[in-house]
Amino acid sequence: LFEIRSIDGEGNFNWRFVYEFSYLPAERCISVKKKEHFWSYDTTELTIPPVLNLQVWDNDKFSADDFLGALTLDLNRLYKPAKDPDFCTLDILDDESSNAVSLFEMKRVKGWWPCVNVEGGDPELTGKIELELEILTEEEARERPAGRGREEPNENPKLDPPQRPETSFLWFSSPFRTFKNIIWRKSKWYIIGALLLICFIIFLLLFLWAMPSAVWARLLRIPG
Repeated sequence: LFEIRSIDGEGNFNWRFVYEFSYLPAERCISVKKKEHFWSYDTTELTIPPVLNLQVWDNDKFSADDFLGALTLDLNRLYKPAKDPDFCTLDILDDESSNAVSLFEMKRVKGWWPCVNVEGGDPELTGKIELELEILTEEEARERPAGRGREEPNENPKLDPPQRPETSFLWFSSPFRTFKNIIWRKSKWYIIGALLLICFIIFLLLFLWAMPSAVWARLLRIPG
């Protein structure tokens, strides 16, 4: 789980996840051994599909977190990603597409996938995520060690900290940019309307202040 304050909807992460599992090529499944119950003595072997589930949430400090979208990837039949985020659309998730590939055959895939929210009924594109997926055998993993996250050994490949704007963490470090991206973008028409109303009121007050006393006396019916 990652947390970042974003002012434009973009989150920058550079983090490595390492999962160890046993793959059965004949069954195209992952072998998992676990106890059926806490008090069980022997473990039971289960076979499950090699599916990677990713979710994106909006972390709210004052209310419940909002679910934004999800991405489910079947590693046996992987949706071919887009090379550029501008071409990352819901068409990538078309089940009838012939562009699906197997990560176990390709060994390495990198690109952009869409995150989807179906809470409203129809699939809605709610985000785009860039991933690099790589499968290694046990022998290859020993020859090319890599730490989790950015821990040592930070190699294969080396992951540098993401270049995030300072306003992602401290809004007061750049108040103008924060105002532009957070307040102005959402409420610019209200702000413009309020400024026009204030200008009109000031103009009206100046106009009334500049009126001759004779006109005021006539308007207020003050005897001369």
